[in-house]
Amino acid sequence: MTTRLTILAAIGEVAAEQSKTLAPLSDDLPLMETGLDSLCFAILVARLEDALGTDPFTAAGDGRLPSTVGELIAFYDNALV
Repeated sequence: MTTRLTILAAIGEVAAEQSKTLAPLSDDLPLMETGLDSLCFAILVARLEDALGTDPFTAAGDGRLPSTVGELIAFYDNALV
């Protein structure tokens, strides 16, 4: 499974588990408009660390963080290179 598919699947799983209504996901959708709250994002990051073997947030030394779904996917893609 690609990084993109892994992340999108995990977002859907977390939303379902937390009874959140998920907005239609697109690369330009702001993360704050996905329908997930801060707890959901914490669960998502932990789950992605388990699935992908990395936590790019702890390695992000430049202070830039993703703000859209597409940026989140690229953030993980870049951490896996």
